Amino acid sequence: MKVAVLGASGKGGSEITKELVSRGHEVIAIGRNADTLPSGDHIEQRPGDASDVDALPGLVAGADAVISALHFDVPASTLLGAVKKAGIDRLLVMGGAASLTNPEGVRVFDSAGFPEFLKPIVKPGMDFLDDLKKEAHTAWTFFSPAMNIFVGDRKGPGSFRLGKDDLVVDDAGESKISYADYAIAMVDELEQGNSIRSRFTVGY
Repeated sequence: MKVAVLGASGKGGSEITKELVSRGHEVIAIGRNADTLPSGDHIEQRPGDASDVDALPGLVAGADAVISALHFDVPASTLLGAVKKAGIDRLLVMGGAASLTNPEGVRVFDSAGFPEFLKPIVKPGMDFLDDLKKEAHTAWTFFSPAMNIFVGDRKGPGSFRLGKDDLVVDDAGESKISYADYAIAMVDELEQGNSIRSRFTVGY
């Protein structure tokens, strides 16, 4: 499969690219700076600005699927419009955890102690998910990570658990996942299609 990865030079995008290549997929690595994009066999670099509405369809052209690891300054309408114009039906989005429900049954965003300064930062991701939920044609998936997503070891399949709308926590009550293991679950979803037009999450 040929997969366009938006934000391929970031922490999430680079791990997703690495996981895709390890499984034999072809990657179109997209980002603003060619010098920081992943390179190597089975990777085509396409430097460009994903926030450019006119340029984005050309950046993803030829892909079978698009995985976005962008910040949410690029709205859902821009991404959906680009994949449709490029004739691509599959869109996967690296989302946020704030809209998940915690073990007390409260949305993380609304929970006691959630930092006020973070709310305007994470709110666009929640709005993005709300906009995706209105899309009835493109096969989208929004993948929320654990509350703490960090650069760390790849523990591999079997080390993490999946969920839908509820935060996945361990026995100590912590919600965490490494970018490397998150990438495994993202590519699993690409290959298996278990969460079409829905959201899911992951955690140890």
